Amino acid sequence: MQVDILANDDAVAESAARFIAAQAAAAIAARGRFTLAVSGGRTPWQMLRALASESVDWTNVHVFQVDERVAPPGDPDRNLTHIRDSLLTRVAIPRANVHPMPVEATDLADAAARYAQTLATIAGTPPMLDLVHLGLGADGHTASLVPGDPVLEENFLDVSVTQPYLGHRRMTLTYPVLDRARCVLFVVTGSEKVGALRLLRAGDRHIPAARVTGERTTIIADAAAAG
Repeated sequence: MQVDILANDDAVAESAARFIAAQAAAAIAARGRFTLAVSGGRTPWQMLRALASESVDWTNVHVFQVDERVAPPGDPDRNLTHIRDSLLTRVAIPRANVHPMPVEATDLADAAARYAQTLATIAGTPPMLDLVHLGLGADGHTASLVPGDPVLEENFLDVSVTQPYLGHRRMTLTYPVLDRARCVLFVVTGSEKVGALRLLRAGDRHIPAARVTGERTTIIADAAAAG
């Protein structure tokens, strides 16, 4: 696990953007495409705006969501709303290369299965994403893998639907597909994350985030989160 501690959230956002751009260049050179799954959060929106200014071959990038709230299109609680504003409207990425989670569907279980199939179509069977960007909650959650939710025990499905959490059910990538990713990038800012970040770095599986066990994990955090 590589851990970079930087001065503040601006520095974290810029460093994470450069990291993703470098991973994109390497993946496109090696395999002809870059598959990226993005989480939500305030610092990630800064990161995505910075990423839009990096030199990236967007025609060969596929963007997926790590998780999404079950809410109407355009809802300010939707991660997709902010991903579009921060990144997708700022770069020349083909519309067909953007893969939103279908959380407006009536049958959410079927929608999750369809999203898993989309992942497999683009990223192989079983899907192996090039980079998964994750956040870290003060309670130790990541993606929408929250303490006590049954989805934490999902060992087969790559995409599942949670119980309500902070007012919304969510669709989320699960541990199997997160652990297959070629690279996992945690972006962590804020003093409220000190305890959770300490447990993540220690590999304490009492928190959901520490149960992500990908082959290569990088944490970029600010000094406040590092305590």
